[in-house]
Amino acid sequence: MLPTYDLVALGDQLIRLPRPGLEGRTGAFSCLGELHALVAGHPNLQGVVRAREALDMMRVGADSAPETYLRLAMVNAGLPEPELQIVLRAGDARSPSADLGFRRRRVAIQYDGGHHLHEDQQLSDRRRDKAFEAAGWVVLIFDHKNLDDGFTTAVKKVKRALRSSPLDPPGASGFARAF
Repeated sequence: MLPTYDLVALGDQLIRLPRPGLEGRTGAFSCLGELHALVAGHPNLQGVVRAREALDMMRVGADSAPETYLRLAMVNAGLPEPELQIVLRAGDARSPSADLGFRRRRVAIQYDGGHHLHEDQQLSDRRRDKAFEAAGWVVLIFDHKNLDDGFTTAVKKVKRALRSSPLDPPGASGFARAF
């Protein structure tokens, strides 16, 4: 009964890995394999075609529905699929992370929901963003206003950041110019 993108957002929440320090669980509610098996077990159920489409778009890594909607808006606009939960320093458990982004282009993308308005969280966010910027990354931050416009403005900013990124690693010729 839900639109496809809402199914994707719901599925992303079912398969996402929790943050043990913040949640009372250590494992995902489900996995893609289980969801595929569930859908396959009901081949004639109304909405099964939409459920299969949604399964193909689900990804582990979105911590919120708006992060999923942002990722889908970017892909729908012709951008490459972003990496989710990018850790600045691989192998460092205390490294800051970005919600989405493009490691090879050093573009970090954050979606700041309502809890980012709390003073303690804002301080943590500033430290996170400064760490990325000090490492030469562009940091883009979006919020509910961007969600309200379907991430149209956000997608334009991401395209602009990818175009202007000074890095053009080997094998990525034309990446920045494609947008």
